[in-house]
Amino acid sequence: MKATEVPAIAGAYLFEPTPYADERGFFCRTFDADVLRSVGLDPHAFVQDSLSRSVRGVLRGLHLRSGAGEAKLVRCSYGKVFDVVVDLRPDSPTYLGRAFFELSGETQTTVYIPAGCAHGFQALTATADTSYRIDRPHDPAEDVTIAYDDPELAIPWPLPATSMSQRDREAPSLAEVLKQREG
Repeated sequence: MKATEVPAIAGAYLFEPTPYADERGFFCRTFDADVLRSVGLDPHAFVQDSLSRSVRGVLRGLHLRSGAGEAKLVRCSYGKVFDVVVDLRPDSPTYLGRAFFELSGETQTTVYIPAGCAHGFQALTATADTSYRIDRPHDPAEDVTIAYDDPELAIPWPLPATSMSQRDREAPSLAEVLKQREG
């Protein structure tokens, strides 16, 4: 497994495994504590695993947590997604930086998203399963959502959004969220 820094988001990494394929399919390691340690991450910090299943066009995000934030490892375990990370840490050298990835079940690449960054994705295939490994238990009271179509972010979503949660549809702009965080 290879770890690569994401230049647009300070502290973000891509973890690319080496799938071994044969006539049966493939096998690969999707989590390796030693590789995480090699880039300064504590593998024991992750306390919760979650999975979402989405159909083509479904858009989830942009989400982040208030308070201490939430670091996560995100991987598309089946299908393909367009994945987005936005750096919202005011003291970060990549503040307001954006990074886009295509994550797929074919490659099993994982993106590490530091606490304080917003995250979202869109399913590109008929079915897309997305796995999350999160560094603290979920508290819905800390959920923050930013409009996926905010013109300031200008995210190039590859498909029209066919479905999303009410919370995502009604999300405030980036400017509104930043103003709330300052106040």
